[in-house]
Amino acid sequence: MPEVRIIAKNFMDMVASMPAMKLDKLYENGFICEAILRSLPPLAKKYVIQMLQIDVPVAAKLLEEWVLPDGLSKHRVAIDRLVQLRVFLEAVDRKNEKTYKVNPTYQRSLQKLLVQGGTLPRESMPSNITVRLPTLENLEAYALEQWECFLLQLISPSQVDKPLNISSSLMKLFQRRLLSHRDKEAPKLTESGFQFLLMDTNAQLWYIIREYISNSEERGVDAADLISFMLELSFHVIGEAYSINTLTDFQRSIINDLADLGLVKLQQGRKGSWFIPTKLATNLSMSLADSSSRKQGFVVVETNFRVYAYSTSKLHCEILRLFSRVEYQLPNLIVGAITKESLYNAFENGITADQIVTFLQQNAHPRVAERIPSVPENVTDQIRLWEADLNRVEMTDAYYYDEFPSRDVFEGACDCAREWNGLLWEDSKKMHMVVKTEVHPYVRDYLRRQK
Repeated sequence: MPEVRIIAKNFMDMVASMPAMKLDKLYENGFICEAILRSLPPLAKKYVIQMLQIDVPVAAKLLEEWVLPDGLSKHRVAIDRLVQLRVFLEAVDRKNEKTYKVNPTYQRSLQKLLVQGGTLPRESMPSNITVRLPTLENLEAYALEQWECFLLQLISPSQVDKPLNISSSLMKLFQRRLLSHRDKEAPKLTESGFQFLLMDTNAQLWYIIREYISNSEERGVDAADLISFMLELSFHVIGEAYSINTLTDFQRSIINDLADLGLVKLQQGRKGSWFIPTKLATNLSMSLADSSSRKQGFVVVETNFRVYAYSTSKLHCEILRLFSRVEYQLPNLIVGAITKESLYNAFENGITADQIVTFLQQNAHPRVAERIPSVPENVTDQIRLWEADLNRVEMTDAYYYDEFPSRDVFEGACDCAREWNGLLWEDSKKMHMVVKTEVHPYVRDYLRRQK
């Protein structure tokens, strides 16, 4: 069964997968180097700072002496990460011992940034030009609303109040794995698409961003340039306005896509236009775990399989429809029930019992979130049992044989099917048997030779 996975936890995993030449070119930018430093595990940061002024290789054994014995596992994780990102270059000396040194390009750029400082290619616009900038609370609400509207337009366009003009590049990302599209039919969610909707919001964003970068070359965009610009955005100030005129043609071509995703908010004034970074943009250089704050849940599940969702979001209602029967919806409350039929429908669409249980646990209302368990055990156990019950029977194309002329012919046909590992069932008393479809030609040829 196909499954959506977050292969890259953050940009750093994508940076690590880049060719060495592109990576070294990326490290010519001091802000990229600082973003890399931010993303490293604490021990890896310590190694970079300690070796930043050392120009000669350092023996691996010497590095191990910098930590206590109980910290060796963290040491190996830190070294592996530094080598993956080419911050450390691994080599072997004359004594055939492993050594490490800081990548010279990374070293020069970070040294220059720390000593001389650095300035972004653009400054925030003065307040006398920009008007009615949103507050931080409004900006965060905008980012979430934009993302929900984006998803809702994909899964249920009729529920969207203000349809988005989604770019073809973003639509292709969804059509590639999350949506299927046939001639003269509306797009439908794939199995991966249904699984994607049950992800945490931050996990969904990271998935889309990763796919957006991975497929950039198909649009004629250099992935290194795209990563560089997005990491640069993480150094901008949330809520500050930056002029669109300071962007290059390449950056202008993708800023609208970032606005669709809620990473920036675009505004137009009398004297120009500008973009305002949201928290999603400034978290780009952090890991998925760091950027995923505990959001307030909204779902209460009772032991009688009733579901109460305290939410005004249309997207939440559509997600609940994936695995439950929504009975009625009030302005701030969605009431439904988890039934065998609703779960079977979810399982057929590729959603697993564990994904449903995880969704209910992660989105549990604060009044039940502190309980152990937050979702009644009889409900979670039954969801898993219904899934197991559905998977208990497996359909296999087969051929049924009866009316054999003699027992010898019957036993010979069974032996023939066994040789090809295709005998599914036999009744020696009534001389009946069932074989796999792919083995049928061999059994048929055997029977013809017996005439």
